[in-house]
Amino acid sequence: MSKKQIEEAVRHSLEVYFKDLHGEDPDQLHHMMINVIEKPLLDVVMKHAEGNQSRAAVWLGLNRNTLRKKLTEHKLL
Repeated sequence: MSKKQIEEAVRHSLEVYFKDLHGEDPDQLHHMMINVIEKPLLDVVMKHAEGNQSRAAVWLGLNRNTLRKKLTEHKLL
């Protein structure tokens, strides 16, 4: 899957989300999207890094301590 395909999948999901709101205003949409995307991203990267936080942090472009904090926040540790 290319970056463009991922972007299109996110775009499609957001369009469906707005449709499902039936005209209601969304609440804290940015926060919701970051949380919805970040948890599976961290989970899959950690699996492919075989649990190696240092390697996963490099792949994600994050400081290892930041990664650890995010893993804890998402209850992935």
